[in-house]
Amino acid sequence: MTFRPLHDRVVVRRIEAEEKTAGGIIIPDTAKEKPQEGEVVAVGPGARDENGKIVALDVKAGDRVLFGKWSGTEVRIDGQDLLIMKESDIMGVIEHSADARKAA
Repeated sequence: MTFRPLHDRVVVRRIEAEEKTAGGIIIPDTAKEKPQEGEVVAVGPGARDENGKIVALDVKAGDRVLFGKWSGTEVRIDGQDLLIMKESDIMGVIEHSADARKAA
């Protein structure tokens, strides 16, 4: 099954946080907070402005984004836990510097 969001909605897959702290302490699942970082899986065509024209979204599939702690609606599609949220719930896109891209 495929899912296509409508209007200015975005489908995001959470990126799981590290299971260890910098000091090597393993964090149990019950103590972890839900990550606020994710990868955009799909985007809608955009919202309509006052004149009825579609305004395209600023994010695209594959972007790494930060969103609010309580943003979106959690859904399960094809066995994957995903979030559906409006583009306005996204705080920003994480961009990697050119040096980080070369190292990867």
